Amino acid sequence: MRARVTAFTTLAVIGLLISGCQGDDNASEQQLTVLAASSLTESFTTIGQQFETDNPGVEVSISFGSSSTLATQVVDGAATDVIATASPGSIEPVVDAEMTAADPTVFATNSVAVALPADNPAGIQDLADLQGSDVKVAVCVDTAPCGSVAADMFEAADLSVTPVTEEVDVKSVLAKVVAGEVDAGVVYASDVLAAGDDVTSVQIPSSAVVTTDYLIAPLTSSANSALAGEFVDAVTSADGQQVLTEAGFNAP
Repeated sequence: MRARVTAFTTLAVIGLLISGCQGDDNASEQQLTVLAASSLTESFTTIGQQFETDNPGVEVSISFGSSSTLATQVVDGAATDVIATASPGSIEPVVDAEMTAADPTVFATNSVAVALPADNPAGIQDLADLQGSDVKVAVCVDTAPCGSVAADMFEAADLSVTPVTEEVDVKSVLAKVVAGEVDAGVVYASDVLAAGDDVTSVQIPSSAVVTTDYLIAPLTSSANSALAGEFVDAVTSADGQQVLTEAGFNAP
């Protein structure tokens, strides 16, 4: 059985999650709903599938998106069991609303990266080239963790970069790069690895490397708190950490 992994829009996610929970295709199954940062798409899909294999009768439904948007959905009452975000700040509203059933756990870190289309049409050779007036750069919106790391990287490198687009999450930025709609996109190291031969990347000076912590927590809204806790344990387990490492994340 494969984990049901669906990308939801901001406006539709709550209704889809609720309707998914009401589905009765297999009434004997337990359903676990997870909200996760979009950069976790590949790794959490694998972990979700492993969790189903290890827990017969459990169906894992994972929705990916911007961490800040997912946190807002939880605070607004989305029926969810677990949330995993790409920064401490993005999970903070959930903590402040006392909606976490346990303290958030840092389970991985990720590093900023600059992805380029495979043929690198703009001829970008280093980070400073992103300042070129004809270079089209994509970043995330500043409310998303990937937007924050982009701003921090530009500041650390003392660069003035004017993006041509600000996307809702990091996978949207990556999609623009892969499609050749932009010359460069600020993403994470895990995204560059996931894209494979579809992209190349720029070497970032050590002084400008920015990292972010990923946190996970079970939620008070969970209809099965024990199962939610077990999923968190699966992510932080040796097997879960191996999946994350292979996907380009670093250990916390």
